[in-house]
Amino acid sequence: MAHKKNKIHKTLVEQILSQHKIPYQQVIFPTYKDGDVAQLDTNASDYPDHQIYKTLALTGKNTGPVVGVVPLDSRLSYKKMAQASGNKKVGMIPLKELEQTTTYEHGANTPIGIYEKKGYPIYFDKSARDQGDIVVSSGKIGRSILVNAKQIADLVHGNFANLTE
Repeated sequence: MAHKKNKIHKTLVEQILSQHKIPYQQVIFPTYKDGDVAQLDTNASDYPDHQIYKTLALTGKNTGPVVGVVPLDSRLSYKKMAQASGNKKVGMIPLKELEQTTTYEHGANTPIGIYEKKGYPIYFDKSARDQGDIVVSSGKIGRSILVNAKQIADLVHGNFANLTE
């Protein structure tokens, strides 16, 4: 039986993108443990931290869960996120409730998978639109994708807003 060499199984997110004929490139990052949480080691990456986006799950008083997608090298502004999502206030979902809320463990949250499974409102920092191609998690720690920001925003009915401090 012939084995396919270097063929990485597609994550659910990659399958969704393929179904919708959205081009993407697999990106794999080494990971390390920080306390009891896995983190990406982006130092050896060819991508600048401003092109790699983190997916943050928050909860708003009016809306319930909302998702913010911001560059790795910037901080999400709760005030701007609340404004963009139609809430008076938003706060991070506690780590112990994260997987139950998003279906992903810390470090693996992905706007595409969360939208597919939960349908929560997704907000991308406006820098993503200007940047074009961004790197986001593909639903497993250490696994990411390089994909066009506008295409995934359309896919998840996401909005672009100023979300960073």
